Amino acid sequence: MTGATPGRHGDGTRAVRAGLPPAVKNEPTLPGPVFAAHFHLAGDVSGPYAYGRDENPTWTHLERAVAELEAPGGIDGRPVEALVFASGMAAVSAVLFSQLRAGDAVVLPSDGYQALPLVRDRLTEYGVEVRTAPTGGDAQLDVLEGARLLWLETPSNPGLDVCDIRRLADAAHARGALVAVDNTLATPLGQRPLELGADFSVASATKQLTGHGDLLLGYVTCADAGRAASVRRWRKIVGAIPGPMETWLAHRSLATLQLRADRQDANALALAGALLARPEVSGVRYPGLPDDPAHAVAARQMRRFGCVVSFELPSREHAERFLAALTLVDDATSFGGVRSTAERRARWGGDPVADGFIRFSAGAEDPEDLITDVLHALDTAARPSAST
Repeated sequence: MTGATPGRHGDGTRAVRAGLPPAVKNEPTLPGPVFAAHFHLAGDVSGPYAYGRDENPTWTHLERAVAELEAPGGIDGRPVEALVFASGMAAVSAVLFSQLRAGDAVVLPSDGYQALPLVRDRLTEYGVEVRTAPTGGDAQLDVLEGARLLWLETPSNPGLDVCDIRRLADAAHARGALVAVDNTLATPLGQRPLELGADFSVASATKQLTGHGDLLLGYVTCADAGRAASVRRWRKIVGAIPGPMETWLAHRSLATLQLRADRQDANALALAGALLARPEVSGVRYPGLPDDPAHAVAARQMRRFGCVVSFELPSREHAERFLAALTLVDDATSFGGVRSTAERRARWGGDPVADGFIRFSAGAEDPEDLITDVLHALDTAARPSAST
């Protein structure tokens, strides 16, 4: 942050200024992407940039920005390191496979991101014991004893359950385990896992952090230099590096994060409230709703509640009629973009949800327009003669 103290500014200021280099006359405030496989390197190897798989100046700017957002001012006087990756799954894999060895045990959420079972299979093949438990009710505590790593995803995707990060982190550390938190759905403006005791905060930057649905990216933040070095080494070995253009686009997008998050999260809350009044809609979940089962815990550790709402319609056919009748909402996977999206999650086959379960990601449309469109689609879907 140019000449400023990161911890003393609001979210909007941090988002706009984070990671920018010192001002230089006649130079851009955010330098363009650096496309380089190699750099001038005469004599002994020294300096930050030698080869494109190791480091890139464009990564450096974004990594500094992410670190400032995830932990303004550092953790217990220690600076936070951030590492960017080619995707969220690359970031997830880097933490798991750099920290776990054959004979270790890891605790994963049983209701987490759909790709985690694929990771579980690979970990098992490598001799790592994998235990699972649901996110809600801090149930992972029950299977924590003797584990090397506890993996939390809160709010969970797509069910939107929440666990108490501080409580679980304290319990894990008391048992000698590390803690990683998937912070994708909350973003650092909604939740700061490192400040709540986590050792790693991991996220897919593809989602609300960058918010335009036009790039794949992930990141890991960590306050321990040794652990960060092991994750960095994993990135180098497997080559899970982001392209400079994607990295630059992500940094550019950060400037509007607070503006987007405030509108999208407000839209999500308004939508969740409107859905509660519909008799054909059941199981509405949004941590920002005062009556949501996760609200009490979420309110203690979250500063914003995210842009995702989940709910159920009576059947697969009903859900598909609803999705087809929407005009301002794209039927698409992923979430967090400025354009609202929704999908019937059971079509993928990997989530333990009902056939009519909808994951809805609120965009930045005018709230009146968005809610009108959703209610009209619900009315259309409720008519037996509605076409699919």
